[in-house]
Amino acid sequence: MLYIEREKWIGKGKEEIERDWAERGFTCDVWVDPPWQSWEDFVHDTDELVTPLNATLEIECEGEIAELKPGDEWFIPRGTVHSVRNKNNVVAYWLYGYNISKTKA
Repeated sequence: MLYIEREKWIGKGKEEIERDWAERGFTCDVWVDPPWQSWEDFVHDTDELVTPLNATLEIECEGEIAELKPGDEWFIPRGTVHSVRNKNNVVAYWLYGYNISKTKA
């Protein structure tokens, strides 16, 4: 199942997103992908958040595929197989964060 909150961050800057995520126990970093970059079948031992900043990403979670647009927030539960694809001719910038309260030491 995909947990996407559509347009949650429309018109908001990185600093505001970073504050919100920190209050929820998540880190917040910028990821940069060249055009056509794909990250396939990742699994983490902690929950993750993803928010595109400038480009639509194709995402897949346990076989379900969707588009994640700038301003959307995707929650990925720990242990979930997921993929992220930049299917654009532009460099994609996106925020990602891990729930540090659930990260194994």
